[in-house]
Amino acid sequence: MKKFDIYEDPHRRFNPLINEWVLVSPHRAKRPWQGQKETIADDSRPEYDPTCYLCPGNVRANGEVNPQYTSSFVFENDFAALKQEEIDFEESSETTFFKAKPERGISRVVCFSPKHNITLPEMDLATIEDIIRTWQKEYTELGKVDYINYVQIFENKGSVMGCSNPHPHGQIWAQSSLPTQIEKTHNSLKAYYDKNGSNLLLDYLKKELEAKERIIIENDHFVALVPFWAIWPFETMIVCKRHVTNIADFNAEEVAEYALILKQLTAKYDNLFETSFPYSSGIHQAPTDGQAHPEWLFHMHFYPPLLRSASVKKFMVGYEMMGESQRDITAEKSAQMLRDLSDVHYKTK
Repeated sequence: MKKFDIYEDPHRRFNPLINEWVLVSPHRAKRPWQGQKETIADDSRPEYDPTCYLCPGNVRANGEVNPQYTSSFVFENDFAALKQEEIDFEESSETTFFKAKPERGISRVVCFSPKHNITLPEMDLATIEDIIRTWQKEYTELGKVDYINYVQIFENKGSVMGCSNPHPHGQIWAQSSLPTQIEKTHNSLKAYYDKNGSNLLLDYLKKELEAKERIIIENDHFVALVPFWAIWPFETMIVCKRHVTNIADFNAEEVAEYALILKQLTAKYDNLFETSFPYSSGIHQAPTDGQAHPEWLFHMHFYPPLLRSASVKKFMVGYEMMGESQRDITAEKSAQMLRDLSDVHYKTK
């Protein structure tokens, strides 16, 4: 009987954050590709676009005029997914097949920079630090709203990720309920903390730093790594070394080092295929329900869709939709590929 080789043989890996498994098929990374290839987006844009509704001084869809902002700029989403008004609701006796309830919340857009033609890895550290301070302010401000129990900060970068405007920006959706993925994570973190008296992600990070196989970047306060259980080919996670439950508790040094690792990681992404690398990223942190949450640790996920080149993406179809998530290239291999890349953006070389 053949001895199991985790780098060559099909196997499943467990994700303790959400209590789910992922199928890994390393041998399939060698298969030829004759499937769909994405159109590579034109990366040449002006610094100011008079037709862009996010550029300074331009009119948005609702008729409001953006100020001549010079750093990050936040506004209420003109097409908000959540509404702030309170709804009169009487819960139905039907609790099995047709359960529904109103969801109250606040949706905001965060323009990262007045410049239309740059993305995070092309920004200077001062600009990225300003974005982080804006995230801190928004998390704190929104978290004080009495009906807001979770603040989700995220960015969709690139048209292949459904981003409708190339101007550098992200979003914040704050709501009364814990979103499904957050609730799964919260339950796992809480169960681990209650059982072990320690923080799951801090314990996991200690083991990753010992193994060193999936580490991409490390500084005094943060680590960027490919999670052992990663689903997307070049999925990564930034984890805080200190037990900080939310972004508002970062000190000045941590803000600076978080900005640096964000710039380095996203530059490596762009350098991989020498393209503006698309992804969805998001910050996971403690709920804002007024309770202490020692089970939580600040971390940030990056889910990029590209697989083999700038034009070949991974599709979540078939088995992934009907069975469970699956990947070909191992987490260790993708970590090595990203680790070996320069963190100096290819456009500046």
